[in-house]
Amino acid sequence: RWLFDQAVCTLYAFCGVLFGLSSLASLTVLSTVCCLKVCYPAYGNRFSRSHAAGLLLAVWAYALAFATAPLARWGSYGPEPYGTACCIAWEASGSEATLYILALFIFCYLLPCLLILVSYALILWTVWVSRRAVRQH
Repeated sequence: RWLFDQAVCTLYAFCGVLFGLSSLASLTVLSTVCCLKVCYPAYGNRFSRSHAAGLLLAVWAYALAFATAPLARWGSYGPEPYGTACCIAWEASGSEATLYILALFIFCYLLPCLLILVSYALILWTVWVSRRAVRQH
């Protein structure tokens, strides 16, 4: 069972969501930047430290926005079903909680995964096409 009070549960869940979302968002940005550098070198070669800093800031702002939403009463944090840890209250009732979970699924899971898949598919396609062109010459 969860050994601490609700405040510690909320902090634990907030940190889990924040760092989990920032991790997936970082992987999404990394795959997109790699795709730009490999598939569109004219744009990818313009990438600078300021671009990297801006993207890093955007990743953390994105994760922070979704992680703080339950603190602002859009969704909620609570004990997991087994009660040993805390996370997003997936079974929370009400339209607010349902909308938060739906937004989390679409914007923090589905879209990042699709962007990662498309980025790496484009990289593989570009490598395949360029390898084929080299073989023909």
